[in-house]
Amino acid sequence: MLLAVFTFAACSSKKEGTKEQTQNIRIGEVTHSLFYAPLYVGIEKGFFKDEGLNIDLQTTAGGDKTMTALLSGGIDIALVGSETSIYVHQQGAKDPIINFAQLTQTDGTFLVSRKKLDSFNWNDVKGVTFLGQRKGGMPQMVGEYVLKKNGIDPHKDTNLIQNIEFANIASAFASGTGEFVQLFEPTASIFEKEGKGFIVASFGNESGTVPYTTFMAKESFLKKDKDAAEKFTRALYKAQQWVDTHSPEEIADTVSPLFKDTSKDITVKVIERYKKQHSYATNPLLDAEEWKQLQTIMKEAGELQKEVPHEALVNTKIAESVIKK
Repeated sequence: MLLAVFTFAACSSKKEGTKEQTQNIRIGEVTHSLFYAPLYVGIEKGFFKDEGLNIDLQTTAGGDKTMTALLSGGIDIALVGSETSIYVHQQGAKDPIINFAQLTQTDGTFLVSRKKLDSFNWNDVKGVTFLGQRKGGMPQMVGEYVLKKNGIDPHKDTNLIQNIEFANIASAFASGTGEFVQLFEPTASIFEKEGKGFIVASFGNESGTVPYTTFMAKESFLKKDKDAAEKFTRALYKAQQWVDTHSPEEIADTVSPLFKDTSKDITVKVIERYKKQHSYATNPLLDAEEWKQLQTIMKEAGELQKEVPHEALVNTKIAESVIKK
């Protein structure tokens, strides 16, 4: 009986003096990065708590693992690249994965060179080993898109490695694999500080606006827990607006409890870099133009079987409702 009471208390709690309950929402993030600063601001500033939500945040390293967790019911909401919802759709899912709130709107990776270069030209990656991201994932597809945009065929002009697990890419480069690597922050800036590599280009600046990382859930969840999805999106929007109107230093101070192993100077530098290239979406709405750009990138990478209409896998009603209020 004691166990049953404890289990219930862990899932739902009442605010003192009210009948309002706190709902537990399990979030799976594809990686833990300052690229997702607005989410962490929402948690640390209590915006989700104000909406009666308790965020159970889990890092489900890699898009495939994150989507597996969502499909199996291990998490309620996934924070992952929008391309994963299209992959599930292509497999004929009966309960489709729906994008309902956008978090980032550019690529979040940077090209890191093992050697310090006085000047960088994209042709510098020709004929050398390029340590890319997982095949079919958003980072790798954007990476290929940018290389092709600059006249480079990644499969012919470079020795492209893309079979290393997402979580092991940085350590593989640190161990000596590759002359160039595609990395997220704060790893890229940490490597630069330690002299292990040097940032020479931003894939985010080169790729344009795209729904890079979004919150998504099963269609059945959004129907059953529509109120929770709206509360979640409202809290997220507050966090996005807060990030947009505050300095990198203020944001760094807010999210630092979730990045205890990252120094203050690195945290500020990373956030400043992402803000400068407008990586953080200022509202949760994923529009049709961004969806079109996503599929252009997927088509270039040979990963899109057939174009998927924006309205088929994107719910804009929740975001539109939150923004209007």
